[in-house]
Amino acid sequence: MDFGLVLQTDPPASQVVSLMKRAERNGFTHGWTFDSAVLWQEPFVIYSQILANTTKLKVGTMVTNPGTRTWEVTASSFATLNDMFGNRTVCGIGRGDSAMRVAGRKPNTLARISAAMKVVRALGRGDEADLGGTVVRFPWIKEGAELPVWMAAYGPKALKMAGEEADGFILQLADLYLTEYMVKAVKDAAAAAGRDPAEVTVCVAAPAYVTEDDSPAALAHAREQCRWFGGMVGNHVADLVSRYGEHSAQVPEELTDYIKSRQGYDYSHHGRSGNPDTEFVPDEIVDRFCVIGPVERHIEKLEALRELGVDQFAVYDMHDAREAVIDAYGTKVIPALNGTG
Repeated sequence: MDFGLVLQTDPPASQVVSLMKRAERNGFTHGWTFDSAVLWQEPFVIYSQILANTTKLKVGTMVTNPGTRTWEVTASSFATLNDMFGNRTVCGIGRGDSAMRVAGRKPNTLARISAAMKVVRALGRGDEADLGGTVVRFPWIKEGAELPVWMAAYGPKALKMAGEEADGFILQLADLYLTEYMVKAVKDAAAAAGRDPAEVTVCVAAPAYVTEDDSPAALAHAREQCRWFGGMVGNHVADLVSRYGEHSAQVPEELTDYIKSRQGYDYSHHGRSGNPDTEFVPDEIVDRFCVIGPVERHIEKLEALRELGVDQFAVYDMHDAREAVIDAYGTKVIPALNGTG
């Protein structure tokens, strides 16, 4: 199993670079960041420093969207990094929650994501792409260039599209039941489209918090540090409920039930521990969606995720123990999962 580290690009950028270097030293293979231009600093500028200060780590967006940048700019940004540092980037893409809403726009449609994925992937590997009547190609792309595009999804139509069109599937939660349900939907869609389901990389991304023991006090602190995640996921779930209804057969209630008491959301606290808009998130959801507790619990849950077809676990590291979690994964969790301990 591969491991990734997910960070927000808060200043100073040097700290983001330092944490990514620490992750690579501890056996992480991927470094991901949010992409929301108003809330955080520009990730592609920081990626150049991460890549220059690491040797093998791949970097990518978790996630960008097809609305805040033109598609050829997105492709060119990734392709330039690949030209400078080798094929060490992944374009993670989705509808755009914070990036679009903070700027006063609605999240993108699936049709727009589909079109963008085709353009970004084609341009990133040196092929021609149609930008809506104008066909372009980057003349400076070298032979052998690659740009995989991974799609974030929750709803039935998005899961189907991920299986049919994306190189990878990003699932932003670590609940075992929902992972099994959604990975199956993606793989089934890939097979129905004539693709080899094994070609679709599955990445589960969720907060991880390692405690010294499983005492009530330790677990309570870990839950409070990770409760923000249920609120972030709740934004996407609220969109699904609005689209499909509260008790739709198309969306499992294991995903939708917990947002019934959701009152609203202030993006100024987005993705941060202590977010006051996530008080509605119960402990059960934190336990299901995140990976918390002593090392043994992390290993057990990650082994279960791997059995469900997960290829990478990406650690959201937004809490008060960022370095400690990176180190604990490097010394204990990653070796246990990959047989290198």
